[in-house]
Parts: sequence; C-alpha cells; structure tokens
Amino acid sequence: IVEKDRFQTLGDLRKQWTESGVETSRATVYRRVQEMGYRCCIPQVKPLLNQKQRQKRLTWATEKQHWTVAQWSKREMPKCLKSSVKYPQSVMVWGAMSAAVNAASYQEILEHFMLPSAEKLYGDEDFIFQHDLAPAHSAKTTGKWFTDHGITVLNWPANSPDLNPIENLWDIVKRKLRDARPNTLDELKAAIEASWASITPQQCHRLIASMPRRTEAVISAEGFPTKY
Repeated sequence: IVEKDRFQTLGDLRKQWTESGVETSRATVYRRVQEMGYRCCIPQVKPLLNQKQRQKRLTWATEKQHWTVAQWSKREMPKCLKSSVKYPQSVMVWGAMSAAVNAASYQEILEHFMLPSAEKLYGDEDFIFQHDLAPAHSAKTTGKWFTDHGITVLNWPANSPDLNPIENLWDIVKRKLRDARPNTLDELKAAIEASWASITPQQCHRLIASMPRRTEAVISAEGFPTKY
C-alpha cells in the first residue's frame, strides 16, 4: 500500500488494514512503516509544472548556470505581499516592487517607485530587472515601457518561485508579522515596515549567493520543482 501511494496517511493505512481484517492501532501502523524504512512527513507544496514549463525552466537554468553572484546582485526582484489582520483590512506592500494591478497601474509603479530605487541603488550602472509572468508584467505595453527606458528584463520561466530568492524575504516578513500580531491598519503598516527594515544585508547576500545552487538544482531535477 505504501509503495503504491506515498501520500497515504497513517489513518488511511490503518483504515485499509482494518477493512482487510487486521485490527491495529495508529502507533503500531507507525512502527511498522518505520520498520519498512519509510518515515512520515508532510509533503512540500510546489507549483504544478507541465512538460513545456519544465523544459523552459531547464533551459533557463542551463543558460544561467554560469552566472556569478556579482551578476545576480545586479538583478531587481519584485513581488507583492498582501497581509491581513483580524479585521477585514489589508495593505499592499512595495518591497523591491509590484502589486496585483493592471498594466497601466504597474507601469506607474515602475515609474514612481522602481526607477527612483534603481537610481539610488545603481546610479548610472546597468542592471537587469526581474518580474514574473503576471498579465500586467507580460503585457506588450509594459514591454514597450522597459524598452523605452532602456532597461533589460530577465527572461523568466513560469511557475518558478523556487528561483526567486525574494520569496524568502517575504517569508521572513510574514513570520515576523505573526509574532507582532497587529490589530489595526496603522499597526499593520508599522509592523511591515519594521519587519522589512530588520532584514540585514547579510541575509540578502546569502540569498543572492544561492542562485548558482538553485540553477544547478533545477538542472539536476530536470526542470521539476526544487527544495528552494
């Protein structure tokens, strides 16, 4: 039973054994599974990838596998975080940048937030901008905006949060927010700002330095999701 379906729970196994005439406890089922060399764990939830998407991830990782950490450091990684409190209030947050908006609004955000941030971070140096394949990001007008502003956009495979280390930063922020337990909108905003400000440059550098390992992991997994 275990070999046929690794997603069976101890309760499922016990039920099937009981139906076949074997009366046993959950603890006994657990011990027998351990004796067989299996261990119980909660499976990681990963994006569903079809064959075409896996091939694109594999191609992307192969193209980027020799990028240095210095090259990855010149990449802006946008994402959107929506956090809620006890009451029906929420706030959209600009980290590196972005939000769930249409193409026109997205371009306004790029204009008013991303460009000043990029100028502050890089000055006159070139950099590569990264965003996912959300409709507002992949719209033709958005592509034209980047072309008009002379900004290079990193090609990006679909359903690949494991290749974007800013996801780890959002996880840090969300964990800190759980500890803060804000009760009002103002407290929520203050908690988000404090959480983001608490992220150290060392944490960012470690995440950026993980990019070569992430691309290698995708290649080793032949395009399937990785542990990241």
